[in-house]
Amino acid sequence: MTAVDERGMTRFFEQFEPPEGVKVELLRGEIVMMASPDLVHNVIVMLLGRQIPVDHWYALQTQDVDVVSEASEPVPDLVVVAPEILPASGRLLPSALITMVVEVVSKTSVDRDYGVKRSIYAAGGVPVYLIVDPVMAQCVVLTRPEGVGEKADYKGQKIWKFGETVPLPALGLDVDTSGFSTLPNVRPHRWPLR
Repeated sequence: MTAVDERGMTRFFEQFEPPEGVKVELLRGEIVMMASPDLVHNVIVMLLGRQIPVDHWYALQTQDVDVVSEASEPVPDLVVVAPEILPASGRLLPSALITMVVEVVSKTSVDRDYGVKRSIYAAGGVPVYLIVDPVMAQCVVLTRPEGVGEKADYKGQKIWKFGETVPLPALGLDVDTSGFSTLPNVRPHRWPLR
């Protein structure tokens, strides 16, 4: 097997055209493809996005994120950014501009959302990483990113069950989770570890 330079993988990824209905991310040099999400996932993203006031924040879907110093271009379910600092255009939004990223866990994304993406977003200095988990019926708010590369992590972690109000001081708002549903017939997982 031949080792591939991560910059070469990044160049390949920029030219890659995935099939319709497939979400593709570059995570530390690895191309990850996923099928379109479940309806439960999409409703949670919609309900959460509606709670973020557009006069202060933009909640963007399917926005590619550029994590400087990483061979990563994740595509969070929501990217929350102040509108006045958005670039005029472009496919990649620098992680340094982002206030919060949101990932809604699916049956196949549990390890990525709680593991590698936690480290990638922390390495990118994203102040708040919200994991909405319809498998475990919980929201995990991660804050205070520290470190570089694979050793990067969030030092703050708080968990709320669906039905509770989740405070997000960095955005100046509280999120109502009472409308969030769970995925049926899915076995519980071991995350989050701490």
